[in-house]
Amino acid sequence: MTQGAPANQPTVLVLGDSLSAGWGIDSEQGWVALLRQRLAREYPGYRVVNASVSGDTTRTGLNRLGAALEQYRPSVLIVELGGNDGLRGLSFSEIERNLTGIIDLSQQEGAKVLLTALRLPPNYGPVYNSRMDELYRRISDEHKVALVPRLLDKVDSNPGLMQSDGIHPTSEAQPRILENVWPELQPLL
Repeated sequence: MTQGAPANQPTVLVLGDSLSAGWGIDSEQGWVALLRQRLAREYPGYRVVNASVSGDTTRTGLNRLGAALEQYRPSVLIVELGGNDGLRGLSFSEIERNLTGIIDLSQQEGAKVLLTALRLPPNYGPVYNSRMDELYRRISDEHKVALVPRLLDKVDSNPGLMQSDGIHPTSEAQPRILENVWPELQPLL
């Protein structure tokens, strides 16, 4: 995480799981590090704080959020959570409750929110993934937050861009992930 920056410096805080923490790759090759580099070029003055923890669920992210908001005072919060909830078979109502809590708390603190939707591995079936898609879209619409419809678009369908576990992207996939986030993030800056 980045620390020691001036209190008035605009901050993008990423609250995510292993996909944003860079599991299985050098963290400096991850999409969040690439975002830090891009903002330094195109929006100097912004800092990026990666508060992502491998294995996090929407519940653990919500539990950690208050302290992160207090410490970093982000102007933008990118929420990349829900994949581990799905992999663990948590109920859609719990996922929705936690994501709504994250959004509400962030907005109360003045942060703009960007929600990223995730697709689970194909063995979960089209019905489950369709319900996850609907959940993210509904939350985005109801809370008027920006949405990346598929964080791993053009990544998870390409085996060459996925690690051997079939869940985590390779370092070569990270620029594509940033390109999936950028069009929705840029208007919030």
